[in-house]
Amino acid sequence: LSLPVDGAEVVVTTRMRRRAPAVLYFGGNAEDVAASLPELSAAFPDHALYLMHYRGYGGSTGEPTEAALVADAQKLFERVSTEHPSIVVVGRSLGGGVAVRVASSNPIARLVLITPFDSLEELAARQLPFLPVRWMLHDKFESWRHAAQVRAPTLVLAAENDEVVPRERTEALLAHFREGVARLEVVPGAGHNTIQASPRFSALLGGAK
Repeated sequence: LSLPVDGAEVVVTTRMRRRAPAVLYFGGNAEDVAASLPELSAAFPDHALYLMHYRGYGGSTGEPTEAALVADAQKLFERVSTEHPSIVVVGRSLGGGVAVRVASSNPIARLVLITPFDSLEELAARQLPFLPVRWMLHDKFESWRHAAQVRAPTLVLAAENDEVVPRERTEALLAHFREGVARLEVVPGAGHNTIQASPRFSALLGGAK
């Protein structure tokens, strides 16, 4: 699927299921989202799948600023919502920031955040303490500012041994959701980039308790 957006063309990898529930997937930084199609297909066998390639990646044109990614995600949601009765939104790492923005302002069935963080600024400040990142970052991906507007049931998946996103940054985001909206599941033995290899991950992604 090629999605015309403001000043660019965004490529969306799809698995079509006409009039079925749909999943929108927003990946991590520089992730080839097409590679996540098998795991999403297994977790959501009856859903249509839409995996958005950010501007500048996977054949999409344009520059991948936060504002552009959020606008593109909103346009994709609007397109998909005309063809499917309900939508699950899934965001991984950086894509969690995009997913929270979509979920905070649209009626969705469910939100799944994989290894998310509360703020890119806070994450970078702790990972790179010797650099003045608060002055350097134009795109802050402050998911915590929007979490309270999410009404849909939300699953937050953390990797037990995440070497990129400290647990405190995930829990800081979790604390900003309304009471009873979000729950945290820790995938044992998993790292930031290996969480999808766990059988527990696939079951949780698909909605198992």
